[in-house]
Amino acid sequence: MRVVFDTNTVISALLFGGSMDWLRAHWQSGLVTLLVSQATVEEFLRVLTYPKFGLSVDKIEIIASRYLPFTERIAVLTAKVDMPLCRDDGDQKFIDLAIAGHADVLVTGDADLHVLREVLPFSVETPKDYQKRFVKG
Repeated sequence: MRVVFDTNTVISALLFGGSMDWLRAHWQSGLVTLLVSQATVEEFLRVLTYPKFGLSVDKIEIIASRYLPFTERIAVLTAKVDMPLCRDDGDQKFIDLAIAGHADVLVTGDADLHVLREVLPFSVETPKDYQKRFVKG
């Protein structure tokens, strides 16, 4: 299964755990292929520098090492003319990546992406719905 996680999902799993604790072990298991693009990696690294997280450069490198080595980088060259557009320009990168990488699913809690689920060629699921595929009980 080829999967795109939005930045908030990845950050939640890496920094906050809780109901997302299972996700890091899941992507590290190799059961799925995690897709990233230059734009999604840049956003992920930028978000880790937010002052509210209080992370040092060393800590950011450690956190990134728990995710990035388990990903496949996809070159997203140009958007297709007939591609659905997200009402939030900042989220378009996830659609572009999922299409370019032939993703099976985009995992996000973002309503701007969920409203497009009927017109996208891949599934759009919340982290909780995605978890139901893999975690029983």
